[in-house]
Amino acid sequence: MATQGDARPARSRFVLAALILVAAVANLNLAVANVALPDIGRAFDASQTELNLIAVGYSVGLAASVLYLGAVGDRYGRKTMLVLGMLLSLPASLVAGFAPNAEVLFVARVVGGVSAGLAYPTTLALITALWAGAARTRAIALWSSIGGGLTALGPLVAGALLEGFDWGSVFLVTIPLALLALLMTLAYVPSHVNESTDPVDHFGGIVSVVLVGALVLGINFAPVDGMAAVAVSALVIALAAGVVFVLRQLRARNPLFDLRIARRRIFWVAAVAGIIVFGTLMGTMYISQQYLQNVLGYSTLAAGSAALPAALVMVLVAPRSARLVESRGSRFTLLSGYLAIVAGLVVALLWWGEGAEYWTVALGFMLLGAGVGLAGTPASHSLTGSVPVSRAGMASGTADLQRDLGGAIVQSVLGALLTAGYTASFASTIAATPQASEVSEQTQAALEKSFAGAVDIAERYPQYAQAIIAAARSAFLDGDSRAYAAAIGIVLIGAALVYFAFPGRDGERALLARYEAEDSASDGDRTPADR
Repeated sequence: MATQGDARPARSRFVLAALILVAAVANLNLAVANVALPDIGRAFDASQTELNLIAVGYSVGLAASVLYLGAVGDRYGRKTMLVLGMLLSLPASLVAGFAPNAEVLFVARVVGGVSAGLAYPTTLALITALWAGAARTRAIALWSSIGGGLTALGPLVAGALLEGFDWGSVFLVTIPLALLALLMTLAYVPSHVNESTDPVDHFGGIVSVVLVGALVLGINFAPVDGMAAVAVSALVIALAAGVVFVLRQLRARNPLFDLRIARRRIFWVAAVAGIIVFGTLMGTMYISQQYLQNVLGYSTLAAGSAALPAALVMVLVAPRSARLVESRGSRFTLLSGYLAIVAGLVVALLWWGEGAEYWTVALGFMLLGAGVGLAGTPASHSLTGSVPVSRAGMASGTADLQRDLGGAIVQSVLGALLTAGYTASFASTIAATPQASEVSEQTQAALEKSFAGAVDIAERYPQYAQAIIAAARSAFLDGDSRAYAAAIGIVLIGAALVYFAFPGRDGERALLARYEAEDSASDGDRTPADR
């Protein structure tokens, strides 16, 4: 654990700028796909489940690899991981931009997520290793706010590109940024800072990859007709991998995920809290971009611009979040963020209907941005503050899991609810029409597959186009209402956990001091061979 004070590295502004640029590549790649989903759906005649997988593919690759690669960075060099991550992101973006079908695009998104797994956890690990005390809190606040802001700003960038180019352009836009981040990393980021000499638990790393990948795929396939066996198999694999992973970490001499540290109250509560915060943001962004284009009829640029209030408020609030953490503690700041997130979701549930005015859309995004801006800093700060610096990769990997595993799981759950609600609603609408017997099974399957499928059918049968689009909009709203209601429940459960399990400011400081003493004593007891 870093010593207290206001320590920072030489040329700290350039170092932090390089780390934020690396994180920006991951954040933008994570966010840009959502605006393009309607265009991708039409280009590939993709089902709603295929769109869910394309949207979540980047998160799957990142979440599945982040713990393992964070530990590899701790051992073999964090700067090297940054460089490798930026290099791999270039071909991944190129393949995604020119993908010939939905399957190739999904694989390219997963590989892009792995490239982020190489680089993204290392950014927070280096902040933890290079900064200390209040300076570290401010650096994390900037890293969190700019990263979160770019996640929210991604739809605007994508929307602007889609006005003049096809859907592939949104995956190519980060290539110049990745090249700049690579150059700044080589020039300014120091090598081998507080890195571990312990061997990496490679077996545990492979099991963690299987665990996360199987879990996310199982959730996505669960609501799909005819895929129940695949979904159950994936979830069983995830459960088995989870058991093996825990047993391995308990027995390994140098565990990938130190359960002794993970049992610390500040660590595990902060981890769960962050999963809910970032997962809710990503899930809402995923649904809302389709809502704005499919239901309200926004252009891609207008839909992307609609999310700007979230980005602006997030960037404004996050630095104040750092001050709140110092003055009132992480629990107060987390609960304040949760309150704003619930308010934003209630606005989406009650007011984001057909014909909604933009001010209601902006209000919902502003509340969500405020909530994530408030809660993101304490969630990440509590994780990094409760572990020794030699395990910074584990802390940063877990911090990334907050966003990426949270995003993958919550987005998958909300996407599954959207899919199930859309399909059920459209099936009911068809059954209630006098012409139901005239609708072929093939046509009904296309209508129920996705909004893009309904648009395609409407173009083929112009005499019924108005009724088909109206039914598709109604079905989408039924699906997203289920999703927003579930999101509210998830956030309220998270708020209850933080309220009852996370200590107040004084208790938090006492626990962090105790953890630091335990880590110092443990390190002192180890022999040079152990180290």
